[in-house]
Amino acid sequence: MAVLSVNLNKVALIRNSRDGQVPSVVKAAKTVLAAGAHGITVHPRPDQRHIRPGDVNDLAKLLADYPEIEFNIEGNPFAGPRDNGYPGFDALIESAHPQQATLVPDSDRQLTSDHGWDLSGDNTRLCTAIARYQKLGARVSLFMDPDAEQIARVRDCGADRIELYTGPFAATVAEKGLTHDDSRASWQRYLDAARYANQVGLGVNAGHDLDLTNLILFREITEVAEVSIGHALITDALEFGWTEAVTKYLAALSTQPSAG
Repeated sequence: MAVLSVNLNKVALIRNSRDGQVPSVVKAAKTVLAAGAHGITVHPRPDQRHIRPGDVNDLAKLLADYPEIEFNIEGNPFAGPRDNGYPGFDALIESAHPQQATLVPDSDRQLTSDHGWDLSGDNTRLCTAIARYQKLGARVSLFMDPDAEQIARVRDCGADRIELYTGPFAATVAEKGLTHDDSRASWQRYLDAARYANQVGLGVNAGHDLDLTNLILFREITEVAEVSIGHALITDALEFGWTEAVTKYLAALSTQPSAG
């Protein structure tokens, strides 16, 4: 069973729509951890639209009391300081010392992560960043499309894992259903990519638009060690509440039949 890391970006997005500290990112983290989540993920973007540097520091302090919980910080390693107070991705990793750093090739203006790294060029700068974060104690994962040729280059850069960008799989399932041939074909691409990554010595994470429906199929890829889920889980929490939503996602990730 893949472990579940809950992305709290949307909690901060709601908070930032008004002045103040409600809803609390830290309180949300405590609630999802009490419900059984295995990790906390944040993606502090340079425009500070949701998670902010203060949130990263607050969560790092909280999770110091949860040694078994993984703190995963996502972002573009080339994002430097901004005039709005964003200190740069390097500074966030240096101050928070997360267990995992997931590197994504997002631009400042990008609405959401929607593609993996293209490693066909000179990767010296990226490889240097990976080594720097590893020296700070972080496992490093690169956000990747299910492309074996690109995944092979991840290994050459020295990263520990990949995070498969699952947006295309989720979109196909949403349009055509779990049993459609196109959905199964998309699933097969991710299975092949995950198996190849394992074969070349890389761990495998996955994330983006995974939900209670498509996880029923995706969880069959047992090579996946971890999923990061935010938008769908928080949307479901509006209906079910935090605790039940986390419980439902943990059940959806389990390949074991439910009791009774």
